[in-house]
Amino acid sequence: MAPSIAAHLMRTESISRADTPEPSARQGRRNDSSQGGVQLLDSDGGLSERFEACLAHIFAKYIEPPFIADRAEGGLMKPPKDAYLTDSGLDRYATETNGQPFTTETKDELKEMIDCDDQGRLTLEGFFQIYQLQTENDEEETWKDLSTHGFGRDLNLVSSRREDEDEPVTSTTATTST
Repeated sequence: MAPSIAAHLMRTESISRADTPEPSARQGRRNDSSQGGVQLLDSDGGLSERFEACLAHIFAKYIEPPFIADRAEGGLMKPPKDAYLTDSGLDRYATETNGQPFTTETKDELKEMIDCDDQGRLTLEGFFQIYQLQTENDEEETWKDLSTHGFGRDLNLVSSRREDEDEPVTSTTATTST
């Protein structure tokens, strides 16, 4: 089972990566950008623009009421500025990402430490904060989450992943008889 995101929030010091293939590499910047690899974090340690777009797309799948709109550039959804996740949306996200909903304690920790609206609902900025902290501490866990939600290591949606199962596929090929 994947570690709780809230557990990462409680860490204040950097974790040792001696048992990883690149122990001296900085979290979020392990892909070789000179070889076309994308980075999750930018040179200042913030979320890269592409990573933010992917996270916004994932967030949009769980907001309530459900977000219905045409997909933006690259096929990614962009939630409204005032979007939020209710507890049930957060539970659906956690279940689809980690196999089970967050405990009440984990949700309470998140609400104490992460950006929420006045009613305690997780905002997009709070969702970004969760992944900022997770990526700084365990980049591979972030890549697993992205993969679960249909993204490849280039941060593009991969059509063979679960993402396509969310929408019916309609054929645009006409059949002609001769």
